[in-house]
Amino acid sequence: MDHIPHFREMSIRAIIAIAFMVMLGVFVLGVGFVLFFSLYESANAIWALGGVVIVCGVVVWLWTDRMLVARLHDHRSLPARPEFYDFQDLNQPMHWDEMGGRELKELTYVVFDTETTGLSPSSGDEIISIGAVRIANGEIDEAGAFYRLVNPGMSIPKQSIQYHGITDDMVANEDRIEDVLPSFREYVGDSILVAHNAAFDMKFLKLKEEKTGITFPNLVLDTLLISVFLDHESHNHSLDGIAKQMGITIEGRHTAMGDALATAKLLNKMILRLEARGITSLRRVVEASAKIEHVRKLKEKF
Repeated sequence: MDHIPHFREMSIRAIIAIAFMVMLGVFVLGVGFVLFFSLYESANAIWALGGVVIVCGVVVWLWTDRMLVARLHDHRSLPARPEFYDFQDLNQPMHWDEMGGRELKELTYVVFDTETTGLSPSSGDEIISIGAVRIANGEIDEAGAFYRLVNPGMSIPKQSIQYHGITDDMVANEDRIEDVLPSFREYVGDSILVAHNAAFDMKFLKLKEEKTGITFPNLVLDTLLISVFLDHESHNHSLDGIAKQMGITIEGRHTAMGDALATAKLLNKMILRLEARGITSLRRVVEASAKIEHVRKLKEKF
């Protein structure tokens, strides 16, 4: 389907509208030709034209079906996660590197993403995969990336599978979250945690603290909030929207590893833009994110 990217990104309404207009045009032309040929009592011509109309109808129907199937299996046509914010409540800790005066580009980050059974961790949704990649001195360590599938202990809803493609069979023999988080905690270490729409992912980790005893007291940066700070006039701060704006191709959209890697690339570009504005310290980024005027609390909804 890669040779029809434009149609994959069209809305369902637009696809159906185009199909309807084409069918209507074929019908009108067909009626016109039938009336024309009927004046000359040409039965063969009328039957031939009827066949052409039927063939055109079948072609349009097949095209419409193909476009809808392409959209169904194309993650780029799926809506982004709702935006969650609750960092204004967090008492973000000082990081030992920033106390040493190191600049943003010199720090170590772990950029991560989770895929889940749904969007409501407070209502029982679970993590089904974690992907993370480390950035040190501006270099993304893809070879040393962290990725694990997680058995959620529940059936994965079909509406969720269309996003990440992870099925019950794929996680049936995987470890539960309480067995995965220790290795992820070790991977993170004292690094600065980074995620896009980070409040969503951090909420899932926070809810597992009591059960697992694993905590993440690390300082957290949210590329969504940084994006709002850098481009406050823009209305699209989704991962797809920012990546397109910055010329980054997301390989494996709606997979934990693919989204984490894309977010890491975004962070590196954002750091360059922040530095161009004279923002070179971690604390100034945290303060700038916290002061975004239109950020609203949505944690009650998840």
